[in-house]
Amino acid sequence: MSAILKAINIQLRRNINAHSCLWRLPQRTISCTSQKRAEEGDHGATVLGKRWKDTAETVVIGGGCVGVSLAYHLAKAGMKDVVLLEKSELTAGSTWHAAGLTTYYHPGINLKKIHYYSIKLYEKLEEETGQAVGFHQPGSVRIASTAARVDEMKYQMTRTHWHPTPQFLIGPEKVHELFPLLNMNKVLAGLYNPGDGHIDPYSLTMALAAGARMYGAQIYNPAPVTALTPTSDGKWDVQTPHGTIRANRIVNATGFWAREVGKMIGFEHPTIPVHHQYVVTATVPEVKALKTELPVIRDLEGSYYLRQERDGLLFGPYEKEDKMVLQDSWVRDGVPPGFGKELFESDLDRIMEHVEFAMEMVPVLKNADIINIVSGPITYTPDLLPMVGPHQGVRNYWTAIGFGYGVIHAGGMGKFLSDWIMNGEPPFDLIECDPNRYSKWTTVPFMCAKARESYGFNNVVGYPKEERFAGRPTHRVSGVYDLLKSKASMGFHAGWEQPHWFYKPGDNVGYKPSFRRTNWFEPVGRECKLVMEKVGVIDLTPFGKFMVKGKDSVKLLDRLFANVMPKVGLTNISHMLTPTGRVYAEVTVTQLAPGEFLLITGSGSELHDLRWIEREAAEGGYDVDITNVTEDIGVLGVAGPSSRKVLQKLTDEDMSDAAFKFLHCKSIKVAGVPLRAIRISYTGELGWELYMDMKDMAAVYQAIMEAGQKEGIDNFGTYAMASLRLEKGFRGWGAEMNCDTNPLEAGLDYFIKLNKPADFIGKKALQEIKANGLKRKLAYLTMDTEDIDPEGNETIWHKGKVVGNTTSGAYSYTTQQSLAFGYLPVELASVGQKVEVELLGRKYTAMVVQEPLVLTEPTRTRLQKKAKRTS
Repeated sequence: MSAILKAINIQLRRNINAHSCLWRLPQRTISCTSQKRAEEGDHGATVLGKRWKDTAETVVIGGGCVGVSLAYHLAKAGMKDVVLLEKSELTAGSTWHAAGLTTYYHPGINLKKIHYYSIKLYEKLEEETGQAVGFHQPGSVRIASTAARVDEMKYQMTRTHWHPTPQFLIGPEKVHELFPLLNMNKVLAGLYNPGDGHIDPYSLTMALAAGARMYGAQIYNPAPVTALTPTSDGKWDVQTPHGTIRANRIVNATGFWAREVGKMIGFEHPTIPVHHQYVVTATVPEVKALKTELPVIRDLEGSYYLRQERDGLLFGPYEKEDKMVLQDSWVRDGVPPGFGKELFESDLDRIMEHVEFAMEMVPVLKNADIINIVSGPITYTPDLLPMVGPHQGVRNYWTAIGFGYGVIHAGGMGKFLSDWIMNGEPPFDLIECDPNRYSKWTTVPFMCAKARESYGFNNVVGYPKEERFAGRPTHRVSGVYDLLKSKASMGFHAGWEQPHWFYKPGDNVGYKPSFRRTNWFEPVGRECKLVMEKVGVIDLTPFGKFMVKGKDSVKLLDRLFANVMPKVGLTNISHMLTPTGRVYAEVTVTQLAPGEFLLITGSGSELHDLRWIEREAAEGGYDVDITNVTEDIGVLGVAGPSSRKVLQKLTDEDMSDAAFKFLHCKSIKVAGVPLRAIRISYTGELGWELYMDMKDMAAVYQAIMEAGQKEGIDNFGTYAMASLRLEKGFRGWGAEMNCDTNPLEAGLDYFIKLNKPADFIGKKALQEIKANGLKRKLAYLTMDTEDIDPEGNETIWHKGKVVGNTTSGAYSYTTQQSLAFGYLPVELASVGQKVEVELLGRKYTAMVVQEPLVLTEPTRTRLQKKAKRTS
């Protein structure tokens, strides 16, 4: 069979070289000339024959399905001046040759909402626009043929039950009923999504374009953008051969041209084209004989998808890292001029392993004639997720790029971005797609290594706490990385390497992912005990760190944060809210000197938060200086009952409770090194965070470790910190609070000062929320499990009905039980209430308890002092 396929491959290569406009499917094949006439017919005239708009509210650059979807949604939402510029023809790039798969499934939480909206939109788009879209919905089945894969499906089911997504875990009999042509020898189970299927990307894009025009958007093509120039008032001059448009904002939706457009304004967007191939067969008699269309299948171990295409089959593989091909020359030299509806040369040899897998799983393929092989560019980012939203560093520049799955994302992302643009805040949390998760540390070698890894890992088992190692480390390593890298299992956080847990002799070391308790479970317990009873040191360098100073610094921060600003030498926890009162960020704020503030945020939200601060400063005209010092400052956390004793050995500063109070900040010297110390610890124990020049970090760390030998000092990692913070009832941004939650339901009332004079962002909305009463509340749950603990985003049940979801979870080593935070209806959130938390297909009894399980050190100290006074 391989010889036959190779012969076909040779012939197809000749065909591809002979035709510059090769369409991907027989029923959609039209000549280049007829396609051009169809485009001109759509517009009624060439672009020069239209009324040219000199100004626009939004200019969308790029006419693939994503860009056209955004133009459609903005116009439909009522925006009056929406312009889309396409350099050649609509769908040119990756859209026109896509396989067009649509699925409700996504392992992410809120990306399920994107997929759900897309499918619901596509179901009604033809009726709305009068344009056929070729939407088929036979469903899809993800095949499990290993025990680990079955566990993964159970894991995904509990993350889906609290969403409207239709999804079912089915047995082999049901899998065979749905897809009777399967070889069932290896099939253990399937994940079934009714309503999934495939759509014609060209027709979809044309329907969206028809809708966009119907609602008033203007589409110009061919209209390549030749330059982008920012104006002093935050607008953009968008230059084309036909004239210049002054736009209030621009959106880069240019697919594999994203880097070229980004470079016009100084950005090196980390996107790279990947060669993706799929094969189309002629009529297969067994397929033709079926009365209903086959569902799409995804053979995860074989790493390919397969669907019915008319009376034949279409299947597309994802090759392993060593065989897949990056079009890295486009990163170096740019996309060739005029490339748009061309294809790469196919290479069946590269995908033969997957072809053979497919033939084994679907035996009728062995006798099928291949009539087409499509090899075209799709765009990847380092983590395979798109870059969607406003970009930090410039005003009113948005991106909608890096879509490896643009067809299923197009509808939902168009709506998501439209809502964000129209309302001034995202409709829900989608920080995993924030373009600002990347920065200068995302070099071309890193991007290429990660894109290669992501493509090759497309169908690997998705474990909790997943780590991928290609391209690491980046230049973002702390001053103690070299001292710790051989002693710990490292995690990757916004380009940084940070210890998750540390090894000891006899430990089962290395990265051993599992859906159950694994090799780090006992060592993390050891680290928690260390911090609770002795003293531990943790590398916290990945924190995002900003300096804000200037005449209007207090005024700006009072506007941004719902808490009052701390006095000089003090620290507090503050929250930035959205206009509708949701939690945009949690930040530790310290006033170092009059009008000079240090802001500390999580590693994953560094530029996400900085963009929000910079935008408010610019739009409000505040006289401030904002500096990102994240890579300049190293941070060590020292925590535990003996932490004071250890640090006192190394400094002349009085570290006593009376002299150095909780949430106070001082400039001190430790081992002769000047630094800033804040008395705070996210473990909830006695502790300090030490902020110093990165170059001094190793010396300070070594001095602390030497000074603490008598006290039993040792290292601890982020897994132990997560367990300790949950025991203390500390909320985490991105889990208990984010753009899906308001601070009142999250139990953050203490940090929200509704009576402060400043009109902080979200204040009015919060007052209304408080007046109307809450519908749900964050609850603190304990449960007894076996060899598994909650992670967050699991479904919570009560009396057979879904009532909520967990937000984070861990094992409490101090109290010897599993615990979690979760959102529940107010009527089910009272202490003593019993519910069930679903873990790997089993429902475990959980109870709402009074938080925290373990009192924080400041609370314990306060109670001890009170007891002494009253005794």
